[in-house]
Amino acid sequence: MKYIFLLFVLVFELFGGVLRTPVLSVDSKESTATIKAANISVGMSGFISHHIAKGHMSILKNIVVSKYDKQTQIATLKMTPYDALRQNSLPDGEWNVVVGDTAILAFGYNRGVLIAPSEDIYYRITRAVSKMQWVHPDIFATILSFKGHPTPLKSDFLALSKAMSVGLVFLYLDEKLYTVDSKSFKILSIADAPLKQESVKLPFYSRVDEIEAAWWGEGSDEMQNYEPYYFSLLKESNPNNKTLQDEIEKFNKKVAK
Repeated sequence: MKYIFLLFVLVFELFGGVLRTPVLSVDSKESTATIKAANISVGMSGFISHHIAKGHMSILKNIVVSKYDKQTQIATLKMTPYDALRQNSLPDGEWNVVVGDTAILAFGYNRGVLIAPSEDIYYRITRAVSKMQWVHPDIFATILSFKGHPTPLKSDFLALSKAMSVGLVFLYLDEKLYTVDSKSFKILSIADAPLKQESVKLPFYSRVDEIEAAWWGEGSDEMQNYEPYYFSLLKESNPNNKTLQDEIEKFNKKVAK
């Protein structure tokens, strides 16, 4: 338990605080912007706010860190339309992102959901830290049942993020804990978590007995294997992550014995 607590201390040191920094440059054609900041990771998400008048601001774009130069501390942000808050009865502003607007990263990183294979592992990890506001996987299971997805898709995690302001997803896979940005699904950290796994509940531990399935479509089939599926989901969004590739290779060799 002490080991897991220290693991989360590291997580909070890396991603514990919301980062606010001014936009340095904007490339409208490429839908990118740049900022200068220390200790950020590729894959971190957030948004850009535009100051309209004193005490008033508007959120213009979602952002994800796509590149980061450690020497210059310059980060490139990929911008996409902001869709977390929609109100069709209100007019849309016509503001564009400009130099001096505020980039806000790691928003919601104090709220997380843990995908774990068993009740024991779930509670051992979540009880090890009280600072994280844990969103119970029952809520995610309810969202999946509403969508008819007994096998969760990346889009389902995004739906959870929007509905419950979840910033981080933690996945326990083969004695490792993967910290993932809930919007980009990019891996922010991988830490050892050597807990004994005696059982597996598919698609993850929750108190929901059965997740309703749709008649057809992606995600409507029952999940067959825990680790292989979530490894494939991570690989899809992190194709060049060498550490992930090595862990998948080690897992495949272990199960092939």
